[in-house]
Amino acid sequence: MIKYTTQFLLKVEEMVTESDYTLRYEKGNFKSGYCVLKDQKIMIVNKFFTTEGKINALLDILKNTVLDPTKFSDKSRKLHEELNLPQAQAQPTPEETPEGEPQAQTSEGEQQTTAA
Repeated sequence: MIKYTTQFLLKVEEMVTESDYTLRYEKGNFKSGYCVLKDQKIMIVNKFFTTEGKINALLDILKNTVLDPTKFSDKSRKLHEELNLPQAQAQPTPEETPEGEPQAQTSEGEQQTTAA
């Protein structure tokens, strides 16, 4: 359950700072109240928003942004799970195909799927 308090805002801000993103509060003419620069990993929220507005803007951003929870503290990881935010997917190892079948190397360095 989301509580629109300053303490909850601080928890969300802490989770963002533990990720690769930088959070800034700036004035600007944002139609949605925030801006995300994904290449530079910067989140900008309208500094004139109320606490409730800042929380809603951050939650909107986080729903559309994939963060790596392995970098989070236990408190931030728990909050991330409670909010049901998207997580970074584990990358398959080079020895496995997406279907989970092992691959064999040929002499030319090409990979072939082995039949079981």
